Amino acid sequence: MAPPVQPSRFWNPMPHLTAVINPITDSAELAAIVATTQCWLERAVIGLNLCPFAKAVHVKKQIRYAVSAAQTADELLAELEHELQLLAETPPDVLDTTLLIHPRVMGDFLDFHFFVAEANAKVRNLGFAGVFQIADLHPQYEFAGSDADDIDNFSNRAPYPTLHLLREASIDRAVAAFPDAAEIFERNIETLQELGHEGWRQLWLDAPEKTKTGEK
Repeated sequence: MAPPVQPSRFWNPMPHLTAVINPITDSAELAAIVATTQCWLERAVIGLNLCPFAKAVHVKKQIRYAVSAAQTADELLAELEHELQLLAETPPDVLDTTLLIHPRVMGDFLDFHFFVAEANAKVRNLGFAGVFQIADLHPQYEFAGSDADDIDNFSNRAPYPTLHLLREASIDRAVAAFPDAAEIFERNIETLQELGHEGWRQLWLDAPEKTKTGEK
């Protein structure tokens, strides 16, 4: 389980870094969002080895959980720009990667899917092409051509709509350290198909309700 989260005016796990533009001011809600996301990271992403690069930055506490109360696409784009600039200005040994979590906007996956194109355009317009990239995560994530209840989709299902901001240099180093990195996607599909929906549900029996991403 994720460790207890201390209440505060707003959740900023790296207090020496600037807060988000639109913070969620309810400390209990904020703590629950972060704890739920950390639980998902520990049990699914790291626990199932869906991303072999995630454990190191988690252990080193180099992940920023930026929880935004943005309610419109424009507010979320402004938040994205803020987080990209912060990532650019902060050494990777302090902040390697950011999870921009936005529970109050883009709850519909189709809206989120189209928004990701705008987010990638923002990366390019800021001059960060080749520096940062975005991985998109969503509670109802669906790969093209898949059915909504396909277990394969769960590799990209997070408890809340989330833009994962990654450093290209960190990806390159991680890929160099994992010679079979190109096979990660196929291996994830095999892992999830072997686990099945019941196995996925078993992961969250004692976890926060919201962590049970995609399950009905």
